[in-house]
Amino acid sequence: MNFFHAIIIAIVEGLTEFLPISSTGHMIIVSSLLGINKDEFTKLFEVVIQLGAILAVVVLYWRKFLVFDKNRFQFYLKLAVAVVPALIAGYLFSDKIDELLESPLTVGVTLFLGGIVLLFVDNWFRNPVIDSDEKISIFSALRIGFFQCLALIPGVSRSAASIIGGMQQKLTRSEAAEFSFFLAVPTMAAATGYKLLKGRELLMAHPENLKLLLVGNIVAFVVAMLAIKFFIGTLKKYGFKMWGYYRIIVGGIIIVAILMGKKL
Repeated sequence: MNFFHAIIIAIVEGLTEFLPISSTGHMIIVSSLLGINKDEFTKLFEVVIQLGAILAVVVLYWRKFLVFDKNRFQFYLKLAVAVVPALIAGYLFSDKIDELLESPLTVGVTLFLGGIVLLFVDNWFRNPVIDSDEKISIFSALRIGFFQCLALIPGVSRSAASIIGGMQQKLTRSEAAEFSFFLAVPTMAAATGYKLLKGRELLMAHPENLKLLLVGNIVAFVVAMLAIKFFIGTLKKYGFKMWGYYRIIVGGIIIVAILMGKKL
């Protein structure tokens, strides 16, 4: 991986982390198209640069995270409860997840099937009643956390899984999206910390890779700032159907390409 690769992958991460189209899946495919070897650093890079993207959430919603009032304890408690299922599942199935990260076919299939789900999800949850995170109960937050576990499969999309989980718990589309953004902060911070801990010897042996991580996180942060605002606007206006069609087209192209013998 060189600096050009790092910038391209970081742009993809920033654009897709908060859209319901799977940032991990897109990074796997783009890495394959760029001819980047799937070594240990590449896998680490694709996880760690998500830290830059989630910092965009903290900056855009700084009042939620940095202004302390009587509601902040409940807010943090809900995030802490919601993140537990993914932390446990991620730890238990870490090796299997790493194997799936090398499978473009898995990405293609999950993108395609997830796209079909998004075509209908707006019709499944028609009567939302929760329009602010203060109204989300602890048990609802936990249930959303279980939905997020689905995103451990590359191509599913953490954003899509947790937003659908939120809508299933009677959140409005925009509130479900925002809670998904908030939940990304502890989830991806934990994933990044765990990956860095596991890869510390690799980084110490090749300190030049730290520069790639720094550049990647900066680019992902800037791009994610723009992507979040764009997504909220399109979600309120158009719902999920457009993202469903996108996933079906991209997933279908990947599946067909692999079946025709193209190496991805």
